[in-house]
Amino acid sequence: MFQRSQPDKAERTVTLTIDGRSVTAREGDTVAAAMLAAGIPHCRTTPISGVPRAPYCMMGVCFDCLVVVDGVGNRQGCLVRVRDGMTVELQSGKRGLP
Repeated sequence: MFQRSQPDKAERTVTLTIDGRSVTAREGDTVAAAMLAAGIPHCRTTPISGVPRAPYCMMGVCFDCLVVVDGVGNRQGCLVRVRDGMTVELQSGKRGLP
């Protein structure tokens, strides 16, 4: 289970939308970390079986944290920093080419 250390009182936060839900995250967090901290259990589903996948390596190697960020699919949530007003969607199956 994902658990944060105690927050710093002067810590800055940003607000983003994840699948229609307003989420507050720490400034500097990645999308994957913000999702885990908000209790969102997975980022995407697999193309063939539809099995949910959650962030695994948190360093850009495994591609299990693929999400749609501001309308752009196949973004690795562990490599994208949150910013105020960002819109994130869970990715269902494979994404087509634009």
